[in-house]
Amino acid sequence: MIYVVGGLTAVFLLLGVLTLTMLRNRVRFAPLMFLLAFISASLGGLFLWEASEVPSPLIGRPLPEFSLTPVGGGAPITQEYFADGKVRVINVWASWCTPCRVEHGMLMAMRAQGIEIIGLNYKDDPEKSAAFLGELGDPFVANLEDPRGRTAIDLGVYGVPESFVIDGEGRIAHKHIGPILDMQLPDFLAKIDSIKQAKAK
Repeated sequence: MIYVVGGLTAVFLLLGVLTLTMLRNRVRFAPLMFLLAFISASLGGLFLWEASEVPSPLIGRPLPEFSLTPVGGGAPITQEYFADGKVRVINVWASWCTPCRVEHGMLMAMRAQGIEIIGLNYKDDPEKSAAFLGELGDPFVANLEDPRGRTAIDLGVYGVPESFVIDGEGRIAHKHIGPILDMQLPDFLAKIDSIKQAKAK
């Protein structure tokens, strides 16, 4: 993974230098600029795909202890909530997070399929969080406030969004880094199904 990041960083720097050079001769280099933009977008997608596959040392371990209040009030939810036998997803997100907006349709699709998603609202303003969900729809059965990001840190979150599949015994069974994209949703759903099937045996 380190080599992937390093290689992509070098490529993006090179593309940046070439783009700045070509901006002075826009008409002459228009086709090349289009090609560079395409390459940059493709490499960005590759990086996002690779990043989502980074393994977590917490896989198979119990959720860290926490007690968080839902946005807007209500009884606190603790890690014990996730040990009732039901496979659930924890989605770490924020209204200020642009990739979260990209991912949101996938969460709504998951909710429509009966998957229970708990939001972990990371360092967010409650009013902005509510406005975001009011605009795009609410995929969460509960949206928990994490104003200092402490619980996200305990989960080993790299950045928002991230998603965790919890196995029904309170253990982390799978982690997805970055937004769940349309092309990644089938694999994510298959992972949830495999965890459910493993529990049924």
